[in-house]
Amino acid sequence: MKALEPEDAATHQSTQRRTLLTLSLAAFASQASVRLCDPMLPQLAKELDHAIGEVAYVITSFSIAYGLFQLVHGPMGDYAGKLRWIRYATIAAAIASAACMLAMNLPQLLALRFIAGAACAALIPLSLAWIGDSVAYDHRQAVLARLMTGSTAGAVFGQVAGGIMADTLGWRLSFALPAIVLAIVAVLLTLDTRRFVQLSADLDASTLNTSSSLRGANDPSISLGAYQGVNGPRPSFFAIATQFGSVLRISWARIILMVVFLEGLLVYSAFAYVPSYLHLQYHLSLWQAGLAAAGFGIGGVCYSLAASYLIRSLGERGLLVGGASLFALGMFCVGGPLWTVQLMYCTLMGLGFFMVHNTLQVQATQMSPQARGTGIAAFAAGLFSGQSIGVAIGSPVLTRFGFEILQMASASLLLLLGASMAYLLGRRLNQP
Repeated sequence: MKALEPEDAATHQSTQRRTLLTLSLAAFASQASVRLCDPMLPQLAKELDHAIGEVAYVITSFSIAYGLFQLVHGPMGDYAGKLRWIRYATIAAAIASAACMLAMNLPQLLALRFIAGAACAALIPLSLAWIGDSVAYDHRQAVLARLMTGSTAGAVFGQVAGGIMADTLGWRLSFALPAIVLAIVAVLLTLDTRRFVQLSADLDASTLNTSSSLRGANDPSISLGAYQGVNGPRPSFFAIATQFGSVLRISWARIILMVVFLEGLLVYSAFAYVPSYLHLQYHLSLWQAGLAAAGFGIGGVCYSLAASYLIRSLGERGLLVGGASLFALGMFCVGGPLWTVQLMYCTLMGLGFFMVHNTLQVQATQMSPQARGTGIAAFAAGLFSGQSIGVAIGSPVLTRFGFEILQMASASLLLLLGASMAYLLGRRLNQP
């Protein structure tokens, strides 16, 4: 096998950088799809003739599918190649998102949101796994922050676009927005993968990967499986179960998965209803309520921009405690007639959440290196299972007791969770 020529190395590095940007765009579309329905629940309830608690299942159905299909996407990404499988998923997600515009009743919309969630489930987790394969641990959190910029911008866009479209052109056309972005991602990933395969066809994998600008200078090369998958038979149900079992046998992995499940449950059991609460209780318009809730994503962008400084200043334990405290403060305070003030509170919530969540993400990328795609899939399944259960639990509580109970429980329990995780991480770091 011949060594990489300088021009080949430059081409490979350029392709990797472009791929990271494309994956950030995929994360943008995925998170826009997740949050798109939050501010439009009152209009959906009116047009589809159901209570808000019932139409909130358009959020739950997406989250349930997102969580369940991690069981498929993680192992298939390890087998078929992470980028290739992401490309297949973006095509399916684009079609399902576009089809949501045609739903005539709530059951149809729930079914289509389920399919969209199942397809979107591949995008962020396999992108995280690709980064885990390609980036040294010491540099990984900064690169993950770049991916987070795309996902949090998508959350902001989804909250704002959902509210604006519901108030103007109607909720149906809002689903065209992520569909268009997903179609663009599919085309870009096709081009990037072809460039990589053409470049790598006659090269030894280890020679190819040591030139990557994303890795640390002394880090070993990644496997070509990050792009092309592994050789061997297609994963069976038994093989997939065995692979997930190998992750669950790791005690630290079990802790990370339980914590991220509780994180998703505690945060979204209340936050998913913030736009509806502001609209119904304080008479904010749908676009104002959606824009206020979009502060959550703005907080995530703020974290990604300040990540390097915060990591150096606070460390992982400080990020967990400080982030949980900021989230609790924002959630305790949310509520009032001025959308600009609510935007500030939601921004605090978002900054705090992403301080906690990004710390958990970094731990997740390292908890099962031998099956990273499967490990990250289990992590995402835990998060979105928690979210879906949280939204489902929040619906009857909201109907019977009001938003304030959800608000207090979410804030206080997440603060306790962040402190507990910081303690466990400290014990792990101090072990000989």
